[in-house]
Amino acid sequence: MNFRQRIGVAWRLLRPFTLTASIVPVLVGSGLAVNRRHFHFGLFFSFLIASILIQAATNMFNEYFDYKRGLDTKEMVGIAGTIVHDGISPGKVLLTAWTFIAISVVLGVYICVSTTWWIAVVGIACLAVAYFYSGGPKPLAYTPFGELAASIAMGPVIVLLAYYIQTSQVTGRAIFVSIPIGLLIGAILLGNNIRDMDQDKLGGRRTVAILLGRQWGRVLFASVFALTYVVVLALIAAQVLTPWALVVLLTVPTATYVTKLFFRFSEPSKLHPAVKGTAVLLFRFGTLMFAALVVGVWLPL
Repeated sequence: MNFRQRIGVAWRLLRPFTLTASIVPVLVGSGLAVNRRHFHFGLFFSFLIASILIQAATNMFNEYFDYKRGLDTKEMVGIAGTIVHDGISPGKVLLTAWTFIAISVVLGVYICVSTTWWIAVVGIACLAVAYFYSGGPKPLAYTPFGELAASIAMGPVIVLLAYYIQTSQVTGRAIFVSIPIGLLIGAILLGNNIRDMDQDKLGGRRTVAILLGRQWGRVLFASVFALTYVVVLALIAAQVLTPWALVVLLTVPTATYVTKLFFRFSEPSKLHPAVKGTAVLLFRFGTLMFAALVVGVWLPL
């Protein structure tokens, strides 16, 4: 395997499009802090890298344990599958995951020294979700609670941590603003499970998509998108967010396009772009929300 091939395998192992779920909550939480004129670049950068590493490690745990349980095959669709497609040893995947976790812990120690050691308690809980989402005797990913647990841990919890390490407080405003982010992260996982539901059934999974069935799973997916925008509009009406936040409505066409794909197709190969599109939607939504929060500092409405 030459250098270019190694880079390609490493890129697929990271599942880069899923990393929006670790970047956006940090951006939004930090944007809320900037909106209150609090910002420490060292803490922001350290937490951002730690969040990305934990997300990447979660992806690797998922690939390792899915392979061990026989769920991943050469016929699978998606960017994952470096073990079955590229011949990477399961041990290397697992070692890389734990290395990423170790680096994130070091960054977490720096954050705790700079703020409070209570951060470590929440951090350990997040690491537990990262591992037990796919690992352990009863993985969360095999239950109807996988989307909920991951969306909370990666959405509101990360938003509030990012806000807390900058301001040393948690506010109702931060909690409310974190809700749309958690919903969109949950949509990524739900979309992924709708795409893979036939294969997941064979592997013994009981995800929300499998329990509801494909059609009602699609309805739930569309409802999550709709609720996301309703929450934003409600927060603007309640003056929790300024009218600048209306800029996130620019992502509605992307949400509409992705939803149509899920209702139009059932084949995993044709639904994969929809799953990636959901991750792209999260990134666009999150960066626009971040911009709205930052601009609101200098141009209040």
